[in-house]
Formats: sequence, C-alpha cells, structure tokens
Amino acid sequence: MPIDSLDAAALRAIVVAFRDALGDHRESINNLNVYPVPDGDTGTNMSLTLVSVVEELDGLGEDADVEAVCDAVAHGSLMGARGNSGVIMSQILRGFAGVVKTKATIDGAAFAEAWAAAAEGAYGAVGNPVEGTILTVVRESSDAAVTAAAEGKDLVGVLDAARVEGGESLERTPTLLKVLADAGVVDAGGAGLLLFLDAALHVTDDRAMPEPTEVVPPAEQARPEGDDHEPSIADLRYEVMFLLDAPDNTIEGFKSAWAEVGDSIVVVGGDGMFNCHIHCDDIGAAIECGIDVGRPHKIRVTDLLEELAELEEQAWVAAEIGQPAETPAGDPVPTAVVAVGLGPGVVAILRSMGVHAVVAGGQSMNPSTAELVAAVESVPAPEVVILPNNKNIIPVAEQVDAQSSRTVRVVPTKGIAEGLACLMAYDPQSTAEANAANMTGAAAAVVAGEVTQSVRESTSDAGPIVTGDWLGICRDGITAVQPTMVDAATGLLASILDDDHELLTVIAGEDATDEATAAIEAWIGEHHPDVEVEVHDGGQPLYPYYFGLE
Repeated sequence: MPIDSLDAAALRAIVVAFRDALGDHRESINNLNVYPVPDGDTGTNMSLTLVSVVEELDGLGEDADVEAVCDAVAHGSLMGARGNSGVIMSQILRGFAGVVKTKATIDGAAFAEAWAAAAEGAYGAVGNPVEGTILTVVRESSDAAVTAAAEGKDLVGVLDAARVEGGESLERTPTLLKVLADAGVVDAGGAGLLLFLDAALHVTDDRAMPEPTEVVPPAEQARPEGDDHEPSIADLRYEVMFLLDAPDNTIEGFKSAWAEVGDSIVVVGGDGMFNCHIHCDDIGAAIECGIDVGRPHKIRVTDLLEELAELEEQAWVAAEIGQPAETPAGDPVPTAVVAVGLGPGVVAILRSMGVHAVVAGGQSMNPSTAELVAAVESVPAPEVVILPNNKNIIPVAEQVDAQSSRTVRVVPTKGIAEGLACLMAYDPQSTAEANAANMTGAAAAVVAGEVTQSVRESTSDAGPIVTGDWLGICRDGITAVQPTMVDAATGLLASILDDDHELLTVIAGEDATDEATAAIEAWIGEHHPDVEVEVHDGGQPLYPYYFGLE
C-alpha cells in the first residue's frame, strides 16, 4: 500500500536504495561520459559520495529521528563529495534535507518544497550553470513536483510527476548540449539523479528499481596494416588501490614484487602508512604482495578495460577518510600549502617547493572533501592554501573552508604545471588571502598542456577519436589526436608554443620513455631553438607528459 508520508526509517531506506542503485548503474552512467580521457567518472563519483552518506547514517541509532537522519545526509554528502558530480549531488541532498528536517509531516507538498530547494542548491554549487546537465533535470523535475503538489496530489503522485518529467528532461538534454548530441548520449549526471526518485518510488509505492542498461563498449576502428599504433593503457585491465600498513624498510621489496605484477605503480607515504596504486591483470596477486609485508585495507578495484564489472561487490567504493601522501613537513608558518598530486617525482617536486602536505589524487583518483580537510588540519599553520591541480577537484576543495578550523583559500589550478608555477609566488609569511591572489595570477600566466590516451571513442575539434589514440590537451581542449605519444606531444606543443615563450617545463610520467622524451626535446630544438627545456621525472600514472610554458 502506498505511503502517505515519510518518516526517519523511510528516508533512510530511500538513501540506502539510492546508494545501491548508483553502485549497480555505475558502469552505464560512466559510459555516458563523452570526454575520452581517463578520469574519475560521473557514476563513480556519485556512487562514492552516496557510500559516504550511508556510512554516516550507519553511525546513527535505530531510533534516530528525521532531524538526525537529515543532518547525517547533509554532513555525509558534504564530506564524501568527490568530483564535480559528487559536489552537485551533495548540494542537492543538502538542499533537500535542509527543508525536510523542518517539516512535521513529510507529505507530497513537503517533498515538492524540498525538491525545489534541492534544485536551488544544485544551481548554487555551480559558478556558470550549463543547461542540458543534471541541473536542468533537477530543476524541471522539481517544477513538476511543485505543480503536482499545488494540484493536491499525494506523496506518490508528486514523486511520480517529478520522475516522469525528470525522465523527459533527461531525454531532452542532447537538444540543449551539442556535445551530447554529437555523441548520441544523454547527460550522465542527470541519469544518476533520477535514481533518487526511483528509490523514493520504490520505498513509497513498492515499485521495482530500474535494471542497469547493458554497457556497450566503444567499437575500435580498424587501423591500416603496418600502423605502429602504440599499446593502450587498457592492456592491463585493473586498477588496484589500497592503504598499506607496513614497516618502511619493507616497501622497496614490496615495490619490486609489484613490478612483477603490473605497472603504473605509485607507492607514497611513510611512518608505516602507504597509499598504493597499480595497474595489473591479477588483482589477487597485487593484494597478496601487500599481505606479504603488512596489512592492506580500504581496497578499491576499478576495471580499466571497459569498466565492465562491479568488482568485489562494494569494496572498491570504500569512501574512507584518506591520508596525506606523506607526513606533513616544515616548520610552523602563518600560511601553509596543501596540494593534490600523484607520482613520487611529482610529490618530491611539490615538497621541494614548500608544500606542507600532499594528498594523493588526480585523474581517476578524486579525493573527497574529508580527505582534503584531514590534510588541512594536519599542517602547522592557522591558514592554508589548497592547490587542487585538477579541474574536477576544484569544487571539492572549495568546500573545505567551511569544514575546517583553519582559514582556507583555493587556487583553482587545473594541472600540475599550473601548481608548480604558482608555488613560485607562495609566501609562507603572508596571509592565505594574499597568497591565493598572487598564486592565482602566477598560475594563469602559465600555458599548460598534457598528453594522455583515450579510453573511449569520441569526437573533438582535432578530429574523431578512437579508443587508444594519444591526445594532446590544453586549456582550449583537445588539440592533437595521434597514433603515437610523441606525435600527440609535438602536435600539442605546436599549437601552444609561440615566440614569446622562453621556458618549457616537462613533467615525465610513469609511461614516458627516454626515447620519447628525447624525440620531444629534439623537436623543440628544431622548431623553437630559443626555448629552454627542463625535464623532471614526475612518475605520474595515465598522463606520460605534463607541459608548462612560461
């Protein structure tokens, strides 16, 4: 029999069903992403965010009231938010919970008011709202809910009106956003959002949850015989990440053992705690190497090839508070810097330039609000500047100030090259406000670029993209699509280099080779002999080259 109003138990059940649905639909939502680079995808980030919410709910007693449940939803979503989609979802849940907790009866009218507040919160989370996204879907579905409530419909009627209009809104997203139309998909975030309304109808009206759609991996275009297309990053299928409690003196042996299992190895940390990352085909062997020297925990496994299976059930989505990549360093100062980075060389460079704490993260590893808060609270300074060094982490970093006892400012760096450049303007004796202003200016003066490999078919201004193509990317988007790493790198540099540049900083990643780096340097020497080149070993996975031009 339909439920007329929601109590604390029903609210809990909706959130848990939403979390489960996002886990089940993670692959299909991720598959809607149109940008071809390896990244923390929409479905993954939304799922991780909801895992954090449910963990917060699990800390409540069985007799917790509506207000306590709503507070847990609001806090858990904020602290667990990952990536842009996670932050927007957090704002939707917080807006919804903020209204619901004030209502004596959560009926159709109350739900409509709360869903309208959720839409308002979503738009407030985005500096430049774009229609044809999750924002449009939540707004149009909330408008339908408000209209249904005004017509006197009950809770199920309001939910049904919101879900029907939300579904139609989702189908219209390609008409509002050309990139969706070109790819033939609907908005990924909007698709994830509708699962909340599905969960609400499941709890209130016993409707079946939708089954995940089959993921159809992008078809690879055949290449001409003899084309020396370099091997794909997906040749090793799984990404395995975990925290490892082990004696420091065992780590070199652990890394050597891992080298026999896979590649793209990143092991950072110290004082008995290490954050570990590897690409491999044998998940068990990767974990057993950790067991041989200590205790692996908070294990997360992602299918890199086509993200085809929910591995180890929900173990991979353990949204726990993480640790800075290394123990915070440096003497107490008025203003410290916390930066996000991945790769032993990148971490070492950041440390050498005055960064006090480095949070492991970047492409495919978006840290949560809680992880950044933990790093900020660990440094010896009353004020802190955060360098996200990834556009998907900026909105998460911007949540930290309100959750920390420190004064926190964010320099919106979108890559490591910008992060390194802005550190030249860092003054530990100045305020976070003044540092943020000066460092933002320094970051903006850098022309940054990066090279990675496509994980899906797509289109771009530089031409069609096939899975496995090498991509050269700058602030204006993808400027080079090539069959080899070197061709993508030189194509990118040809598009961003001009006679005004004097210095090119190259951060070579895990997959860079001496031969490829030498070929890039030779190209610079031939085409731009006046540009000085500095090469640093960054060791970052997935992106063999970061470039910074000054």
